[in-house]
Amino acid sequence: MKALVFACLAALFASGCASQSRISDADKLQLYRAHAGAPVPNFQYFGRLDGWTPLGETALAVWTKPSEVYLLELKNTCQDLDFAQAITVTNQFGRVYQNFDKVIVLGQGANQIPCWIKEIRPVDAKALKQAESEKRAAQVAEREKT
Repeated sequence: MKALVFACLAALFASGCASQSRISDADKLQLYRAHAGAPVPNFQYFGRLDGWTPLGETALAVWTKPSEVYLLELKNTCQDLDFAQAITVTNQFGRVYQNFDKVIVLGQGANQIPCWIKEIRPVDAKALKQAESEKRAAQVAEREKT
């Protein structure tokens, strides 16, 4: 009986771990680019971010509202972005401009070298979340095959 309970718990734990499948930065960046619109010169910034996601060393997504996401492509690599505790985005009177504003990585040990914003693209947040869910489901299905 104990063996059966242990086996059930192990199966439950394994399925829980599989459902928490992580999408790689490269795959995430591909998804964000696929769901991003045409470049825009700037976006409104209300002084705080609702969230942000590093997408490798040269891109990140920032949420200005729960359903408003922008893909920021950077001019060069942004060191420590994947490990940052926080970031800040410079702005001009509540607007963030490409080729003028920058992302700064904050946190203990961060070099705080500014990362210039090369391109700003609005992202369809709803479609992105759906695509991420489908990608995770596909990864789980692929793992279950093996």
